Amino acid sequence: MPRIPPFLLLAACLPAAPVPTAPTADGPPAAGAAHAHWPQFRGPSASGLAEGPGPPDAWDVPGGSNVRWKTPLPGLAHASPVVWGDRVFAVTAVSKALPDPTLRTGLYGDIAPIREDSTHAWRACALSLETGKVLWEETLHEGVPRVQRHPKSSHASSTPATDGKTVVFLLGSEGLHGLDLDGKRKWRVDLGVLDAGFYLVPEAQWAFGSSPVVWRGMVIVQCDVQKGAFLAAFDLETGAERWRAARDDVPTWSTPLVVEGAGRAELVVNGYRHAGGYDPSTGKELWRLSGGGDIPVPTPVAAHGLVFITNAHGRLAPIYAVRAGASGDISLRGDEGSNAGIAWSKPREGSYMQTPIVVGEHIYACRDNGVLSYFEARTGTLVWRERLGGGTTGFTASPVAASGRLYFTSEEGDVHVLRAGPRFEEVSVNSLGEQCMATPAIVRGLLIARTKRHMVAIGAPIGAPEGRP
Repeated sequence: MPRIPPFLLLAACLPAAPVPTAPTADGPPAAGAAHAHWPQFRGPSASGLAEGPGPPDAWDVPGGSNVRWKTPLPGLAHASPVVWGDRVFAVTAVSKALPDPTLRTGLYGDIAPIREDSTHAWRACALSLETGKVLWEETLHEGVPRVQRHPKSSHASSTPATDGKTVVFLLGSEGLHGLDLDGKRKWRVDLGVLDAGFYLVPEAQWAFGSSPVVWRGMVIVQCDVQKGAFLAAFDLETGAERWRAARDDVPTWSTPLVVEGAGRAELVVNGYRHAGGYDPSTGKELWRLSGGGDIPVPTPVAAHGLVFITNAHGRLAPIYAVRAGASGDISLRGDEGSNAGIAWSKPREGSYMQTPIVVGEHIYACRDNGVLSYFEARTGTLVWRERLGGGTTGFTASPVAASGRLYFTSEEGDVHVLRAGPRFEEVSVNSLGEQCMATPAIVRGLLIARTKRHMVAIGAPIGAPEGRP
């Protein structure tokens, strides 16, 4: 098999869209009650931004300093935690034959999948936000995985999404599942075999990674796979299919984003042959963009009247700043860097695994080797570039931010805390104590991270001022 650059995990960086409302493309998400929750991958509007107090700048997981709770979870999963009210929702895949499944992190290029022929149990659970106690657990599916996984991946890489009434779990080939907040099943949809892997080496199966999007009473899924790729929307209460749109694209591990603005809503999806915008109510195509990296993972990000799309691998690793309200084929031709639909682009500055984050007037884009670039969001002007860590560890989890701080988590579980601003300023580096591929959640002064074996809540002790002012 051919070798491929440092690789592939999907989940931590697999986003989701707005619950209960979508972001506007005109600026950061508006303040509101939704920000008391973290209802999807990268939180409200998939922005990665939390309101209110932030987590502490420093902690010590082995010593217990600024660790609110730490709860063991069985199995292997890279799905991010989501939070609604006083509950943290998680999903995991538990092998009945392998209590400690293989997880190979770091920078390497091997693409051969791991074959696991044992029966797995896919389990959803809810934990107390205050104490970490497991409140309920529900088995969603049992069986031998229908596809294999990448050495960095898991069989539970899609982050749940919720509107506060229904929690949706996407297990790839093991189906789409809707539960209420107490763990009672509402519905299940069989999506068929969703075979995701390197399109040039079909036997290299890497498992599914795109997360569901909840929007206006529907759950929307992006299923870009080897054969029969599609977008589809299902009723959030019943699971009944609302619409389906075929896609001609290679496997994609990105989660869509619904953006409100320019007089309409747009369902924006990453892709290689076909990134683009769709009407989220009907699945009708609005615009398309081809070319770029041929292993798309990061989710689109909206701010300042623009939607930022990045991907990598192969000849290009672009960042595109697409104008909200674009229409038709906006693909760049020849040496073009912009056109009527694209405000600016960078052909080789994009991210492979991590979804970028926009804080204020700037966008942070981190590569899987820890090289972090800081651009003016409106113009694409590079302000600075620095490296996180020593260049020997990988970065898969996407960044999150709160109260003037950004949190970049390495695959080895080291969280680099940066001060937001025009200069590169690393405040601290703190370990979660285990490998971590999943993007953390931030809510009410807590940073909640799914590590290889635990869910960990980082925060000031109860009774101390909540979070960091």
